[in-house]
Amino acid sequence: MKKLRGKTLGIDQGEHILFSDFQNGGDMWTGKGPRERRERIFFDEPFIREPMVQVAVALWDVSNGSNLRSEILADNITEDGFDMVFRTWQDSQVARVRLSWIAFGEIDDEDDWDVP
Repeated sequence: MKKLRGKTLGIDQGEHILFSDFQNGGDMWTGKGPRERRERIFFDEPFIREPMVQVAVALWDVSNGSNLRSEILADNITEDGFDMVFRTWQDSQVARVRLSWIAFGEIDDEDDWDVP
């Protein structure tokens, strides 16, 4: 469990189209084997420490001609942002993916100050 030391909790969220490969014949749609797409997402404001980040599928368009195999995750989480990652493998055909995310963490409070 991550415990926050302050009283101020920041929540940032968004959605992002990670790829749309059916339009241009990209490898997520036409390829086979391990494939990955990764994109850096930046928070509106930095957190004091690394926040908790959850990523979810908001939209996916897949072929019905093969099994759907996928993994989504938040990687390389920092105070400023994270890498949104989608992976698939074998013969799965993924035309497009939109992911949503939400981050919870401690933020600066204007009433917090240090006395030297």
